[in-house]
Amino acid sequence: MSKAFGFATQDASSPLGPFQFERRDLRPDDVRIEIRYCGICHTDLHLARNDWGVTTYPCCPGHEIVGRVAEVGTAVRKFKVGDLAAIGCLVDSCGTCDQCRRGEEQFCRNGYTLTYNGRDKATGELTHGGYSNHIVAREAFVLRVPEKLDLARAAPLLCAGITVYSPLRKHKAGKGARLGVAGLGGLGHMAVKIGVALGCEVTVITSSESKRADALALGAHKVLLSSDKEAMAALASGLDLILDTIPVTHDLEPSLGLLDVEGTLVIVGAIAQMPGYHTRSLLRGRRSISASPIGGIAETQALLEFCAEKGVLPDCEMIPIQQVNHAFERMERADVKYRFVIDMASLAKVPAS
Repeated sequence: MSKAFGFATQDASSPLGPFQFERRDLRPDDVRIEIRYCGICHTDLHLARNDWGVTTYPCCPGHEIVGRVAEVGTAVRKFKVGDLAAIGCLVDSCGTCDQCRRGEEQFCRNGYTLTYNGRDKATGELTHGGYSNHIVAREAFVLRVPEKLDLARAAPLLCAGITVYSPLRKHKAGKGARLGVAGLGGLGHMAVKIGVALGCEVTVITSSESKRADALALGAHKVLLSSDKEAMAALASGLDLILDTIPVTHDLEPSLGLLDVEGTLVIVGAIAQMPGYHTRSLLRGRRSISASPIGGIAETQALLEFCAEKGVLPDCEMIPIQQVNHAFERMERADVKYRFVIDMASLAKVPAS
């Protein structure tokens, strides 16, 4: 076992604070990564506060992890000490079911292992995430970070990036595709950037006029104010695909009318309840409503390489880990453009006890 140090919460009502724990000794196919940066995802907030009723404590969040390889197991062949490496939302799966064999580990029939708030398949121990100084994971779930990527800004690609990239690739969004992006937060801003890089004509759909300048600055070609009935009517049947990144309960009906024949609206947010809609909105154009979580390991690797080639990176606000609780509060108010990233070097300034 190796000693580790990070930030965790002990229950749903407590702030995150210093946390000493142990990481497993390396198995033959394990890689140990010294963490340089870790993104803050809205899921981290939900799980830390047990909003979904599934959290096991202590909870050390973080599944947008980048750093350098510090140690490798005897059977590791793809990584060596000093390599840039990353870990996303998963650290294990069965590897044998049909979904794992086709590279869709996020749909593992026998249960994947989450980077944190999961259970190690061999020991049953609780997994702890990237708000810490190092992490150990199977080589098969460790990603190579291209040298061209700015390591300080790459971390959110491991969740926010792949969450929007996966449905864009699934629905073959490319040159000339008319893409709508509903919402302009952490996921939405990545959808705009990746959509533009893929060659899509991107329209941001927002309820806030104040987002117009930001959307255009991010590369969007058009901005549609959802409260403007005339503008919404003018764009009726004008989009092929909509990525709905809005993280709270909202009405889907207005967006459905924007889809062309056989268009699809893809929900990428984890929302407990959504209001109903009239099926005629679907029937009139053979439209579809779909949903998409993260992508598999191979697809996430492809995303990293795509972003390196196209120069696509999230807009980030760097913070020391001492400010993580304040960052949670700000994130809850949507007061960030557009992702917080923790500089893990700041952890060295935190007393261990």
